[in-house]
Amino acid sequence: MARKIRLEDRECPLSTALGYVGEWWTLLILHDCFDGYSRFDQFQENMKISTSMLTSRLKSLVANGLLEKKPYQTNPVRHEYVLTELGRSLRPVVVALAAWGNARLDPAERSMILVDAMTGEEAEPVLVDRRTGRRVDGDDFVFTAGPAASAPFRDRYSDAVPGVDPTTGSF
Repeated sequence: MARKIRLEDRECPLSTALGYVGEWWTLLILHDCFDGYSRFDQFQENMKISTSMLTSRLKSLVANGLLEKKPYQTNPVRHEYVLTELGRSLRPVVVALAAWGNARLDPAERSMILVDAMTGEEAEPVLVDRRTGRRVDGDDFVFTAGPAASAPFRDRYSDAVPGVDPTTGSF
């Protein structure tokens, strides 16, 4: 579990998520995993990362349950790093971050784009509500306190949704 959460943010899901992936190298290693890399030397060659930094990041990713360390060779013993289900569940986050970065560039300046593997057509990822299909990146969706929220968290979001009881989350 993530360990760098500030006391006042302990119930914030953003703080928890950043505790797992908040370091620059961590997301880049995960991105390499999504591209099929799994071995130490592959990560090091691709990212030009120091041995000590890569070792530290991989240990953290394994400890946090995002990667699993598996032997692929016995003499000498060598390991590969394979995404776990928890690690694979971060792919939409990496896709969204890349899309956000590309949206700020002229199309001719983009060095990496997301495409449909069947057609080669460039994709334009958006985040939508599964239930309604509506985009959630506009002002018509807001954060509010959840059922496990502490009193300070409920106070913070008490005016987020008019008519919602901040203690129960219902109208």
